[in-house]
Amino acid sequence: MNQKSTIEEIRLRFDNDVDRFSSLETGQVSTIDATVSLELITETAKRIVPDAMQLLDVGCGAGNYTLMMLKKLPGLNCTLVDLSKPMLNKALERVTQETDGEVKIIQRDIREAALPPNHFDIILAGAVLHHLRDDRDWETTFRKLYGLLKPGGCLMISDLVTQETATLNTYMWERYGDYLESINGKAYRKKVMDYIDKEDSPRSVTYQMELMKKTGFRSTEILHKNMCFAAFGGIK
Repeated sequence: MNQKSTIEEIRLRFDNDVDRFSSLETGQVSTIDATVSLELITETAKRIVPDAMQLLDVGCGAGNYTLMMLKKLPGLNCTLVDLSKPMLNKALERVTQETDGEVKIIQRDIREAALPPNHFDIILAGAVLHHLRDDRDWETTFRKLYGLLKPGGCLMISDLVTQETATLNTYMWERYGDYLESINGKAYRKKVMDYIDKEDSPRSVTYQMELMKKTGFRSTEILHKNMCFAAFGGIK
């Protein structure tokens, strides 16, 4: 665990990758079914809270998830949280062009960000929670996200995940490595796998859904899973 990237190292990596992450086609090329998961979590959120007014995008990056949400629910007030100021600046530029609602940016780790409780109708967490570390970190973060939601609101997640069974986990990562290699060769496979090993601490869908139940969510849903990636969420 001590060998994992620090928050500062993660911030610096994203500071230097704004252009790539400003497009789903380039920013999510290593993510299997990124466009499918993006569509599913935003469409699901719209159907759960069709009259939503307040959106929180956790680890918003360049704003892709918020922009898709605004296509489905125009006029949302959007709160964008990210470690990277360059990412937030790009997200602010893009999102303000697509909504007449209020847009706030907060450069902060979501675990430390001061946000109003029982305030948000929808929370989106796209490719961000895998940066959490130990069990305590996961539980306190899920409890915070639950507390930020209004009753009836939803947390929708699209992320890197693991398997519960070690042999199946090994198999899925081998399959994912093969996928990466098919995109851009063995060097690309090694590059992606190396930074996942250094930077990420993903957990299984089962672990996260059980944690949602433990922290108070009244229902949970799996929307999609393909190898090491999944889309799922919970309703308060």
